[in-house]
Amino acid sequence: MMNIQGLMKQAQMMQKKMEEAQAKLAEQELTGTSGGGMVKITLNGKFEMKKIEIDKSLLDEEDTSILEDMIVAAYNDAHGKVDASMAEGMKDVTGGLNLGGLKLPF
Repeated sequence: MMNIQGLMKQAQMMQKKMEEAQAKLAEQELTGTSGGGMVKITLNGKFEMKKIEIDKSLLDEEDTSILEDMIVAAYNDAHGKVDASMAEGMKDVTGGLNLGGLKLPF
């Protein structure tokens, strides 16, 4: 049986690994696309939008609804990629332990 001191040391090591993984994930940038790449949105690991690219052919003053829908779709695509990357990064820290949908603090 493990003593309390050993358990505390193990918890501190895991906390340090999680902090390192969170910092690494926050720095990465992932790009989501829609419309066959006509709209691209890049988010960092904190879900902050860093860049948006819009193909010039979509700029029509009369009809912005298509462009608006494509921006939302590209953002959602990028968001999904950040979520997947975060989940994969946390697998390394937790050793594959399922923490029941635990969300990161950012």
